[in-house]
Amino acid sequence: MASWCVRAVRQSYSFVASPALIRGSPRLLCMATQQKNGHGSEEEAEKPEPSPTEKSLMEEKTQLEDQLKDMTEKYKRALADTENLRTRTQKMIEDAKLYGIQSFCKDLLEVADILEKATESVPKEEVTSQNPHLKNLYDGLVMTEVQIQKVFTKHGLIKLNPDGQKFDPYEHEALFHAPVEGKEPGTVAVVTKVGYKLHGRTLRPALVGVAKAL
Repeated sequence: MASWCVRAVRQSYSFVASPALIRGSPRLLCMATQQKNGHGSEEEAEKPEPSPTEKSLMEEKTQLEDQLKDMTEKYKRALADTENLRTRTQKMIEDAKLYGIQSFCKDLLEVADILEKATESVPKEEVTSQNPHLKNLYDGLVMTEVQIQKVFTKHGLIKLNPDGQKFDPYEHEALFHAPVEGKEPGTVAVVTKVGYKLHGRTLRPALVGVAKAL
């Protein structure tokens, strides 16, 4: 019995390890792979086509997505336009607050010029205690001029007296050019009328004479 079992085991081993079976194994594997792939292709081929209802829903979905994208872009542009409008409106309001008194200030400048000319025309040697009426009048003019300049400064109106400064076409208006001894060319030699700036903006340029080379 034991010898029969040994022979049976040897025969089984010989059958498994036989060259014919080994040579045939790759062919069997290839056939199995082809059968598997063919089965997958059949499954893909058997996949049902989408129904008209599904196609219609997919097309409607695509249209809704495009409409949503378009509406989002329009919404963003509207927000940007609204912000730009708000910024411009705020700037206009601020400018109106700052420069709304521009015309009124121009009219007051004439009053300030008259006061300045009045004080300059009074002979300083005559302003003494022996002439109290003239002295009181002169002191009143000076006090009025000082007070009006304080009011101007309070509202952002600054006086420009550019004597000796470099000529600036944005703040000065040249009436003439002439050689002036002791003055560098291109500088203001004479100030005929002072200028004014309102919150950094030239309200009235100073009327000046500019020195040129000798």
